[in-house]
Amino acid sequence: MADLLWSLVDLGDNIGLLFTWFFLISFLYNLSVSINKADKNLLQLSLIMLVSYTSSLFMDPHTATPHLNYFYFDFVTIGILLIWRAVCKRPISIAFVYVIVGLFINACLFLGMHYDIVIVGTLYYWWFWTIYTFGMYFIDFTMALILIINKDLLKLVWLIKRLKPSPI
Repeated sequence: MADLLWSLVDLGDNIGLLFTWFFLISFLYNLSVSINKADKNLLQLSLIMLVSYTSSLFMDPHTATPHLNYFYFDFVTIGILLIWRAVCKRPISIAFVYVIVGLFINACLFLGMHYDIVIVGTLYYWWFWTIYTFGMYFIDFTMALILIINKDLLKLVWLIKRLKPSPI
């Protein structure tokens, strides 16, 4: 099993390209759908994600702290999305919630990997690396898919509304 997981780690650059293609597809889909619509919210959101993932391909993953760099990159993207949201003043879409939550979870996974590899110095494959690998793939795919369908697929928005305290 560890050999299979190490081979998945070796595919990291190619998987990054694959998910960039997913965000490109979501952008092109939203571009074609929003041509005659006044609401360009999903188009702009998918463009921001496409630019983010495309520009992250130019980061060198073989530096001393690649996971920390990706952590910073995700938080910069979250900041850009929040600024975009404040400037546009549109209602929060389902896709926006999924992208913010997905980027936050990705950033936490990157920070955990940085702590595990650089600070602790772990060199062997263990369960957290499996969660990191499959978690990143699942979250990235889900974000790209939600940008296309804009549905609460995992009931995340429903859960947030249920956990949010009601005003008295």
